[in-house]
Amino acid sequence: MDRLVEIISRSQKNYRELIDNLDQAVFALTLDAEIRVANRRLSEIFRAPFPDLIGRRFTEFVESPTIAEAQAALKLLVATGSWQGTLPIRLKRENRIRHFLCWFQAIVEDGNVTGVTGWARDATIEHEFEVRFGELFESLREGMFFTTPDGRLLDANPALVRMLGYRSKDELAAKNFREFYVDPSARDALVGEIESKGSVEDREIVLRHTSGRSIHCLASGFAIRDATGRMARIQGTLIDISERLEMERRLRQEQEFIRRLIANFPDVIAVLDRNGRYTYVSQRVQDILGNPPQIYIGNAMARWVDPEDKPKLGEMFRKLLEGTESQVQFEFRAQHRDGSWRTLKASAGPLYYDGRINGIVASARDVTDSKRFEQQLAQSEKLAGMGQMLVGAAHELNNPLTAILGVGDLMRERATDEPTRRHTDIVLRQARRAAEIVQNLLAFSRPVGQGKSHVHLDKLIQDILQHERDTLNAKNISLQFSAPVSLPPVDGDPKLLTQAFLNIVTNAEQAISSVRDRGMLKVSVSTSGSRVLAVFSDDGPGISAEDLPRIFDPFFTTKRPGGGSGLGLTISLAVVTEHGGRIEVQSQPGTGATFQVSLPLAADVSVSDASSTKKAKPGFEPLTGRSVLVVDDEDGIREIVHEGLSARGLKVDCAENSEAALELLAGHTYDFILCDFNLPGMPGNELFERVRQRPSPPVFVFITGDLLDPSQVADFRGKGAHVLQKPFHVSALASLLVELVQPIGTSRAER
Repeated sequence: MDRLVEIISRSQKNYRELIDNLDQAVFALTLDAEIRVANRRLSEIFRAPFPDLIGRRFTEFVESPTIAEAQAALKLLVATGSWQGTLPIRLKRENRIRHFLCWFQAIVEDGNVTGVTGWARDATIEHEFEVRFGELFESLREGMFFTTPDGRLLDANPALVRMLGYRSKDELAAKNFREFYVDPSARDALVGEIESKGSVEDREIVLRHTSGRSIHCLASGFAIRDATGRMARIQGTLIDISERLEMERRLRQEQEFIRRLIANFPDVIAVLDRNGRYTYVSQRVQDILGNPPQIYIGNAMARWVDPEDKPKLGEMFRKLLEGTESQVQFEFRAQHRDGSWRTLKASAGPLYYDGRINGIVASARDVTDSKRFEQQLAQSEKLAGMGQMLVGAAHELNNPLTAILGVGDLMRERATDEPTRRHTDIVLRQARRAAEIVQNLLAFSRPVGQGKSHVHLDKLIQDILQHERDTLNAKNISLQFSAPVSLPPVDGDPKLLTQAFLNIVTNAEQAISSVRDRGMLKVSVSTSGSRVLAVFSDDGPGISAEDLPRIFDPFFTTKRPGGGSGLGLTISLAVVTEHGGRIEVQSQPGTGATFQVSLPLAADVSVSDASSTKKAKPGFEPLTGRSVLVVDDEDGIREIVHEGLSARGLKVDCAENSEAALELLAGHTYDFILCDFNLPGMPGNELFERVRQRPSPPVFVFITGDLLDPSQVADFRGKGAHVLQKPFHVSALASLLVELVQPIGTSRAER
């Protein structure tokens, strides 16, 4: 018996040591929560000696759950027999809640439940980890999920629900995860790789949104295996990269756009480091300087610059690198591959990186030809100015030469001795020589129309606008150009027409920039009947009513000193006139100006000077008894014409201006009116317009010192007027009147 008692005691002791060394708290409670059995771990948790635990209530050491909650739990346990789970418990000696993983079992004696036995393990750390993981799981912007290998969704965070366009996790879980793939076989391949390798990272897949659009994602995942090593679950993350891919696509598109823009840009684009060495040069440099871009990379810019320009470039680059200048523009000469020198116009600015200037970016355009063109244009303006001076001088000489020739004719007719006739012949010969010189001067002053060809005005004007685009952009002047798809050509000299239109564009640009910092120039080309119209409209200050009639006068300008020579529009008018065209101007002060240039179509250019085919009638008998009114402001012209025509049997009245002529016309009728083109007060063409409105108007003959354009002569001819160029012989005038007398029939004097 003693030995049996010893064995039992030793067994009880070993059992006690085993229970005390467990990590779980082991206990037995009565139905009213009295502690009957406890191990050392429960003593440590309650911070009470072992003897103080036995026989005391569980609720003496625990603040929550309360006694009522504990009794309700005991009733549930009695009904179910056992319970397992995690309980939140607050101990009276602590201010925090701890979570215990518990197991409870009812004690049954003789069929009745007499108490509860169980164990509890402190799982607070694991619970906090699960809470933090759950919060992270719920708050991540990336989609997270747990699925079975066959695609059944076990869990998903809100980010994944939103990413796929569903309203809830339950709605998402109703579908197999394989259905979300645009290509379901891609999911099968991904699962196979996870099973064989254990995990995958950043694999690009395409999922389908509920709206039907595709979602590009980066997928990562790993396998969760059971005790046998079989893959039981897959945990993964999905990152929506659709927006990033779209940004990358746009970035590539922008890069391609910039690449093509630079490749097609007419200027050379270059980047230089702080030492003035090229780090980038666009392909355009080969077109301008003949060298491929690779030649320049790593070399100093100064290597190809004219030595005279190097100090200027060095100073400008120093200012840019120091930040004292934000942009500079300059011209310099660069050497071509063939050894020649080209003039480049460059614009440069600092290149920033991380807020610091680490280089210079510049663009340069070849202006060699345009500089030469500007010089030629300046020379052309000078020559045109000289031509206008010659025109003025020749015009002033025409009247006295006409008088000399007229007096010479009369003296030659009345001379009775040989010496007088010989001397008169010398005077007439020299006067005719002087008249020929004057006519040559007038012809020289007109634009030369040699080398005419078919010219398409739309292309010619587009080239001019392209050439002037930099100047217009620099002054913030916007440009609008319109033209039909197919425009018939005109016959003309391209160089002269370019000069004429360039002057109009320059005039508009200077007008706009003189009053505002920005503006608009609208240019259109079209057809109207048998003519091509080019219209230039600007929004500059406009032209005053006083200045409008004078804008084509030589040397007339409203610009400040040095702003222009006053010959640009004069040359344009001369060129257009030479080509059988017209320039019309419409303007109101403050609303800009519109210049309309019209030129005849190439197929319709058919202007002939009808007066060049005149044939003189023998004798002057048909003039006897006819009446003529001579209107000229030169006394000598009136006197010699009066005397010469009177000697040939005409009745001659004279007037010094248009007003006096109208007074005579009010009381007399005339067969002819001989009228100077340029008269003080009312000009001769206006007098002609008034006379032609009268019933049975007299034959009108302009006698002018201006060298009229053939189209003007044809225009007057169409209206019933004739033109006789000064200087002229009285006999030539009489011959013209004889030729014109046939349509008149009976003299008005006889009627």
